[in-house]
Amino acid sequence: MVLRWIKAFKFAHSTAAWLTLLVLFIFLVFFLFVGYVNYLALLPIALVTYIGAFFLSDWKAKRLIYQQVNNIYNKLQQLDDTALDKKNIITDLNVLAQEVERFAEDKKLEIAMLQDREHYRKDFMGNVAHELKTPLFTVQGYILTLLDGAMKDKSVRKNYLERAQRGVERLIYIVNDLDMITQLEMGGLTLEKESFDVVALILSTFDLLEMKATEKGITLMMDKEYPKAIMVHADRERIQQVLTNLLENSIKYGKPEGTTEVSVQGFTRNKCLIRVTDNGEGIERKYFLRLFERFFRVDKSGSRQVGGSGLGLAIVKHLIEAHNEKIYIESQFGVGSEFSFTLENTKE
Repeated sequence: MVLRWIKAFKFAHSTAAWLTLLVLFIFLVFFLFVGYVNYLALLPIALVTYIGAFFLSDWKAKRLIYQQVNNIYNKLQQLDDTALDKKNIITDLNVLAQEVERFAEDKKLEIAMLQDREHYRKDFMGNVAHELKTPLFTVQGYILTLLDGAMKDKSVRKNYLERAQRGVERLIYIVNDLDMITQLEMGGLTLEKESFDVVALILSTFDLLEMKATEKGITLMMDKEYPKAIMVHADRERIQQVLTNLLENSIKYGKPEGTTEVSVQGFTRNKCLIRVTDNGEGIERKYFLRLFERFFRVDKSGSRQVGGSGLGLAIVKHLIEAHNEKIYIESQFGVGSEFSFTLENTKE
């Protein structure tokens, strides 16, 4: 306690001591000059001088510090009114240093976050422009060719119009996915949960994608027979969209004549785990953290050739999180990948 008190008034102590010594020296010279030295008189003079100098220097120092600190608060509050409480100005320099350091760290984090957002915004806009540009230019090219005279040839006209239609369908596909992910990120999508058999839904999704899988020579299969229904509580339409996106990815990036296997396993007492496993290209681990970003593609050139909006996995992640569930990935490059997600079992 004594050490803390001495440390707190160190400046006042040293100033008062030096002033006391100076005053005593002046009086001692004066006494020697007049030829009479009264040592008893020096004690009260030293005491009064020390006390007066101590309180005066302490008050003046605190006043000066207060003014400087007040200026610091004023400048900081111009940056952020909520960062520091001006009604309770701190004159303890150690505490003030900690406050300013905390403020600086918060600002660094805020600036870093803003820079990340700006980079993400630029990247997003560039990706949207790139995704829309290809089908737009394709449609424009066919229409211009028809207008330049190819329209007179019926066979060419029909062929070019069909190609332009496919370009328009791709544009609609991208715009619909953009609209979907915007709703998901803004929390504007309402889930309509119901109880349904997830195995039946998986088999139904197989039927929808059978033609695409056949064209690539990929077999869609369950890991085993499921004689009993596995009932889950979720939004049936959205879960089918999740399954569709995961299965389409496995078909796009799967090896010709490969397989995509889906299994349903118990996960916890009231949850099940749906696993979508393929023996395709596989994904390097360094890409795992970015897989669910909008428009992120592991193979920039090859991925664009196989189509898609580049939003499939981002939509999957948002739909699963909207159900308050988790999605997982395991993959080995050159061997295959597995995406799995949890769903809540229907309460019996």
